[in-house]
Amino acid sequence: MAELRWAIGLMSGTSCDGIDAALLRGDGERRIETGPWLTLPYDPGFRAQLRGVMGGSGDVAAAERALTERHAGAVRKLLSQAGLDAGNVALIGFHGQTILHDPAHRRTWQIGDGALLAELTGIDVVYDFRSADVAAGGQGAPLAPLFHLALSAALERPLAVLNIGGVANATWIGGAGEEHEAPLLAFDTGPGNGPIDDWALAHTGMPLDRDGALARAGRVDARALDRLLGCAYFALPPPKSLDRDQFDLSAVDGLSAADGAATLTAFTARSVKLAERHFPAQVRRWIVTGGGRHNPALMAALAAELSAPVVGAEAVGWDGDALEAQAFAHLALRAVRGLPISLPTTTGVPRPMTGGRIVRRPRT
Repeated sequence: MAELRWAIGLMSGTSCDGIDAALLRGDGERRIETGPWLTLPYDPGFRAQLRGVMGGSGDVAAAERALTERHAGAVRKLLSQAGLDAGNVALIGFHGQTILHDPAHRRTWQIGDGALLAELTGIDVVYDFRSADVAAGGQGAPLAPLFHLALSAALERPLAVLNIGGVANATWIGGAGEEHEAPLLAFDTGPGNGPIDDWALAHTGMPLDRDGALARAGRVDARALDRLLGCAYFALPPPKSLDRDQFDLSAVDGLSAADGAATLTAFTARSVKLAERHFPAQVRRWIVTGGGRHNPALMAALAAELSAPVVGAEAVGWDGDALEAQAFAHLALRAVRGLPISLPTTTGVPRPMTGGRIVRRPRT
């Protein structure tokens, strides 16, 4: 039986809003003990810097170094919060910031300097989790499903875990089964918070529609919603994944600030509804994680659209804001043991695959 080891997971989401950092003690398989976590928002200037390198344009090297230094700061703050030092932690799972994701052309790019992070923190780092999967013909996303499977061992199934970041993705989990034969299906369902956040920033100067207030003040434009849902992505069978900026949102041009927010909120919810048709069996419950669950307008829209109860992650004892960071701690533990981090039913990779590049901390 593998020993339990502490790992830190670091996640910088597609919304470019900040860093989630989480401690987790586990063996990379079914034994998981969650620890402290924190969120460090990016300042507006750095958020703009990150958005300026999306697609690989601009000064990527400068953004990467600044990103890595901020992640090192998050590690130091989390260790202080937990009363631990670097010597207590075996690994960091460093996701980095996705600036380009184009699996159809076998390209994905997450910036973040793993060697620099290992140097700054004194902890071994696993990073670049998606490239091997994409190079082998997989989608490179989503990568959290095996963590969802481990967390949900005691829950009634079938169930679905919906993570709403900049993009939304779902994990369908069926009955009991061994890991490589597990009844899992995962894919990006469509937009998450990204279009809503961008709309709110452009029309109100705020980086998000806080508490869904803007959407709740507006009305859904049915014609614009139909145009948005006409995107060919929704007709594709899984496995499939998205870039944050893949959708043409011109259908909402000219709408009021409130009506645009309401329509984009409905777009996210309806795209999740469309995802249900790909599930092998109807779920008993939807468990929502990520920032989107803090938006009451979006949660209400999901409850109205979906065919099973919708609950936030905390309803089943999970830390909904920490879950993605925890997943990368779990994946780092798997990677150093050579265990798969993606499966044919989660990313479309031809066979179960491990991944991630491992950088050892400098030894003195």
